[in-house]
Amino acid sequence: MESLIVSIYVFTLAVFIGFELITKVPPLLHTPLMSGSNAISGITVVGALLAANADNWGLSSILGIFAIAFAMINVIGGFMVTDRMLSMFKKDKKAEKGA
Repeated sequence: MESLIVSIYVFTLAVFIGFELITKVPPLLHTPLMSGSNAISGITVVGALLAANADNWGLSSILGIFAIAFAMINVIGGFMVTDRMLSMFKKDKKAEKGA
């Protein structure tokens, strides 16, 4: 019971600190930082794979499967945002040839 209370306390503290940090990031830095943090979600995929252990089909396996799905959405979205951001800095090749 005590470990559950400590876990809830740590989770609540992490949510509060995460919210405060994200709201303090200026809009100019938001996209690059989010792209990098979404790419780091690959680590979450590894942890979710371990949680979705097929040996024991309990609550942890079900939550692990959901964690895999959501982490992969986050990883793919992070790379899509990064690609879109980098495409804004590429020169238009048609404009260069015509000029």
